Amino acid sequence: MHVAVLGTGMIGTTVVREIAAYSNVGKVTAVDGIKESVDRCVEISANPKVVGKVAKLQNEKDIYEVIKHADVAIACLPHSLSLPAINAAIDAKCHLVDLVGSKFDEKKKLEKKAKEAGVIIVPGCGVAPGITNFLAAQGIELLDEADEAVMVCGGIPRYPLPPLWYQIVFRLESVMGLYTRQALAAENGEIISLPPLSGLEKITFPEPVGECEAVITDAHSTAYTLKDKVKKLYEKTVRYSGHWSKMSVLSELGFLDENLVEIDGIQISPRNFTAKVLEPKLRGKSHEDITVVRVIVKGKKDGRQVTHTWEMVDFYDHERGITSMAKTTAIPAMLMAIWILNGIVPETGVVPVEEIIVGNRFDGFIKELEGKGIHIHYSET
Repeated sequence: MHVAVLGTGMIGTTVVREIAAYSNVGKVTAVDGIKESVDRCVEISANPKVVGKVAKLQNEKDIYEVIKHADVAIACLPHSLSLPAINAAIDAKCHLVDLVGSKFDEKKKLEKKAKEAGVIIVPGCGVAPGITNFLAAQGIELLDEADEAVMVCGGIPRYPLPPLWYQIVFRLESVMGLYTRQALAAENGEIISLPPLSGLEKITFPEPVGECEAVITDAHSTAYTLKDKVKKLYEKTVRYSGHWSKMSVLSELGFLDENLVEIDGIQISPRNFTAKVLEPKLRGKSHEDITVVRVIVKGKKDGRQVTHTWEMVDFYDHERGITSMAKTTAIPAMLMAIWILNGIVPETGVVPVEEIIVGNRFDGFIKELEGKGIHIHYSET
C-alpha cells in the first residue's frame, strides 16, 4: 500500500515516521515544497520505505499530481489548502485523512462526488477536532437522553513565559482564527454562532498545569452531526490564565483585523502584521509542551442523571523527541489511515470522525491510541 503525506512539518514528519512502521505500508511519499523540510523528514524517519518528494502544494492540481498513485493521503497542510486537497483526492480516487476541520458545510457538499469516486474523506482528524469529536459522540451514545456535551482542549507550554503565557508549536496562522472567528455550536437542534473569545471560564487540570481559562471556539463538524442528539453542544479552548484577556485587547484595537490598512502608501493586513511580530516572540526557549483534553457529556440513563468524562493530560514526548501537540494530532490521523487501508473503515463519502469512531469501533481506537502513548482517562458519575 502506498501512503502520501502532504506537508513535512512537525506533524507531517510524525505521521511519516509512525505510518512507515506498519508492515502493510509498502511506500510512504513525504511531500513538501521546501527541500530542507523533506530531507529532514526522510532523515528522521530512517526507514527505506520513505521517499521524499519536493513539490509545491499551492493548489488542487499540484496536490493531485503527488497523490494520484497513492492509496491514501494524509493532509498536514494549512487551512487554506484543505478544500483543494479534498477535491484533488476525489479526482485522484485516493482516500484522504485531513487534519483541518473548518468549513465542514462546504466539504459535505462533496459527499456525492466522493461516493462516486469510491473514496472516503475524513476531515478534522487530529486531537481537536478529532479525538474530542468522537469522545463527545460516544458520550451521547451512552445516554438515553443527552443534555449537554462540552469539548475542551488546549495546547499550552510546559514552561509559560509572559506576557501571553503561550508558545506556538506550529504555524501561528492555524490558531489566529480562535481570536477572530465566530464559533459554531449547537442548541436545541439548531446550529448557532457565538462571538469569539466569549464564555470565559476558569478550568483546572492536574498539576503541573493547574488553573487555566477557556473560551468558546468552533465545534466544527459536531455542530452539524450531533445537533439533533444533544440539547446543547459547544467546544472550548484552554490557555493559561491571562492569555485570553490580552488577546481580546489586541482584537478590540483592530490588530487582528484582516481588512487592509494603508501605511506610507503600502497596503498592510493588521492580522498578518501582528502574526509576523508575535510569531518569533511566541517560539519560547523550550520545545516542551502539554496538551489537555476534557470532554464532559451529561444526560439521563435509565431514569438517573449521569455524567461521562474523558480527560487527557499529555506531555512532550522525550522518547520520540516530538511535541505533545504533534503526537496527539498526528497519531489519530495516522491510525485512521491505517484503518482505511485495512478495511476497518469501508465507508465512502465525506465522513467526520465522530461518525466513524463510535459504537463498536470506539474501544478499539482508544486501545490503539494507548498503544501509541496517548492515554485518555474515563469516569462516570
